[in-house]
Amino acid sequence: MNTKLLMTLCAITLGAAGISLTFIPDTILSQLNIEANKSALLLTQILGALYFAFGMLNWMTKTSLIGGIYNRPIAVANFTHFLIAGLALLKVIISNPNSSYIIWTAAAIYFVFGLCFGVLLFRHPISEAK
Repeated sequence: MNTKLLMTLCAITLGAAGISLTFIPDTILSQLNIEANKSALLLTQILGALYFAFGMLNWMTKTSLIGGIYNRPIAVANFTHFLIAGLALLKVIISNPNSSYIIWTAAAIYFVFGLCFGVLLFRHPISEAK
């Protein structure tokens, strides 16, 4: 598995989500049919900061050897994040199959990244020819 590609795609995805959640939380909340009160806006912006920071972490480690025991905390953190959020999104989809396309798209993205980081976490890294 090309870890540089995976980490780059993940960093760009999380960074874009983080910037969007930070700077246009009201638009995102309205798309999700959530009332944009002060508490919801604040939590959305905090979530955006978290996503952006996680994206930056992935961006900074994209050239490092990842897998097995190498950079295990990075692989564990990504796998855990994408697995738990993917399962939460799956629960929403099962309880309401008519969920927004945003929920369905997010669930698909989360499961793809979760699967990739699961493979990365539980296999020995393969040296890539340069």
